[in-house]
Amino acid sequence: METGKFYVDYFERRELNLKDLTYLLEFENLLEDADNALVRKAQEEGQYAIGYTCYHMPEVLLNVDNCFSTRIRAPRSSSIDISTYYMSNYTCEYARSLLERAIEGGYKFLDAIAGVDACSAMNRCYEHMEILKCNEKPHFFVTHTDVPYKIEDYTVDMMVKQMRLRLLDVMAEKLGTDTSDEALLAAVREHNELCEVMTEIGDFRKLANPPVTGYEYHVLTLVSYCCPTKLILPMLKETLEEIRQRKPDPKSPWRARVVVAGSEVDDLDFSRLLEEAGAMIVADRYCYGSFPGREKIILREGEDILRQICLHYMRTSECARYMSEEKITQRRETVDRLAREYSADGIIYEQMKYCDFWGFERPLASHILAEEYNWPVLSIDRSYNVRGSGQLRTRFQAFVEALEIKRIQKERQGGAG
Repeated sequence: METGKFYVDYFERRELNLKDLTYLLEFENLLEDADNALVRKAQEEGQYAIGYTCYHMPEVLLNVDNCFSTRIRAPRSSSIDISTYYMSNYTCEYARSLLERAIEGGYKFLDAIAGVDACSAMNRCYEHMEILKCNEKPHFFVTHTDVPYKIEDYTVDMMVKQMRLRLLDVMAEKLGTDTSDEALLAAVREHNELCEVMTEIGDFRKLANPPVTGYEYHVLTLVSYCCPTKLILPMLKETLEEIRQRKPDPKSPWRARVVVAGSEVDDLDFSRLLEEAGAMIVADRYCYGSFPGREKIILREGEDILRQICLHYMRTSECARYMSEEKITQRRETVDRLAREYSADGIIYEQMKYCDFWGFERPLASHILAEEYNWPVLSIDRSYNVRGSGQLRTRFQAFVEALEIKRIQKERQGGAG
């Protein structure tokens, strides 16, 4: 398929999909601001908004009783000159963008920030938010919890203690939150209901001709992180029903199927750029994606609930901060497994510029996946916002074309045999 022709087909298909999915345009609008309409509605109903950035902070613990989580983003970021003055230009653009938005007053709506001592750039971001008094609500707090580098009994014990003393006890003291086992159990049930919906939608991407695009799924995943679960869940359920009834085009319009793996991606333009090049994103193994993040938490009776929650997040985490040999192997095997399960043609390994952990992980992992697992791999580092990136567009187009040629050659060889 000619590239120019695909652009026309893609935009025509996207316009059709916007009409098909009742809430897609509304979801996109919700993602235009961190302080979105559903966040404001929940706060009007007496709920407290707790912002967080990292998977190491168990999302479900922030959705207990009178609190709800919102994963912090800085949509429509442009200049980050002020935050660069405080943090230098050799730190992660994501952390600098968040600080810039905080200085602009973009997070005054938050009632708390639940941070983890995972990376130095984000730690500096949180610290500056406190020092510069970017939020002056009397009950506002920023909490820092330490997280381990590997999983052992004593590190799990430490994680549980951190989450109890530095998170749940502070929520109870500052916000009057019920942090009992009953409250935790209720939060897990609601979380699992959300995960069931998102998993079913995501599984459609396994089909040869999916009724949902990778871009659309990116939108749905982000609103599931950034909006109060109680308010977004009914809308996602309706969207699931619509997708079940959707009839895709007779022939798939995609030139290739790819898995995207790596560091934080909350920029919808990244998915737009990739799918405009003709690649269907079939699996999202990156921070703010659904792998991990949208797996059910399985609890066993008679065991401590908080410990089980902490252990779930430690086991499912794919963060490059975990440096034990078994975790390094787990990350590679997860990407390989997803590529096979979702019938991918290739893998895109991406990393935010100046990201300490993924800066080490990406080059080696992409090399091993290519040399030992025999996957075509495109390895890139990128800015926080990729809007208008001609270089990235060119690299996406070249990779997709190479995957398409390889697939066509394989089909011809199969036909000849």
